[in-house]
Amino acid sequence: DSLSPFIRLQEKKKQARLMQKALEVKEEAFKEKMKVITCRWRDLHAKEAQLKIYMEKSGRILKENDKMRIQALKKASKERERRIQKESELLRAKRELEALRNKHQKLCNKVQKYSIFTKYLEDVVKISQFEEIQEIIWRYKTLMRVHKDLLQSQQGHVEMSEQAKVLLDQYTAEKEAEILQYQNELVQLQLHFDQTQNDILPWQTHWADIQNTNAKKALKLGTIKMAILNLFQ
Repeated sequence: DSLSPFIRLQEKKKQARLMQKALEVKEEAFKEKMKVITCRWRDLHAKEAQLKIYMEKSGRILKENDKMRIQALKKASKERERRIQKESELLRAKRELEALRNKHQKLCNKVQKYSIFTKYLEDVVKISQFEEIQEIIWRYKTLMRVHKDLLQSQQGHVEMSEQAKVLLDQYTAEKEAEILQYQNELVQLQLHFDQTQNDILPWQTHWADIQNTNAKKALKLGTIKMAILNLFQ
């Protein structure tokens, strides 16, 4: 932050030099325009004097040469229009020149305002490893670029984290929906299992009765076999 005013000072100095050059070019162009306008002004006055003399000498001829008189008047009117146009251009050039001077003065004031930073950077050079002020400026610009890159990288990481969070939320919602579906299926299976258990109980009872009956019949069959064996003996 302490170097930013000096950088602005350097930029303002550069702008001041450019404005000085532009001002000099404008002044030179203004002088050239003034010379051309002055020459045309003299020519115009000479032509007006010649026209006046011609009109005084040719009073009677003007009635016969009305067409030539009209042409001369048109030419004078065009010259007058050109003179007015040149005066307008001259006024506009003066205004531009005044605006450039004001801007140049503002730049000079800014240069004077930021001149204290030059002394500050000179003192920094004396107590640092840098040998020139320009090296400090280059170092500052390098650090600013690195800082900007770090901010952009951090912003990219933040965006990636947000995207990952969104994807995680979507995945979590999908899995929760699947879990809910599985829970519903488990409830249905449990109900089916309970119904099956209820259906199996009568069959188990019937099977126990069948087994008891078979046991009784087997006992009776054994008794009969023993009786037959005894009779046979």
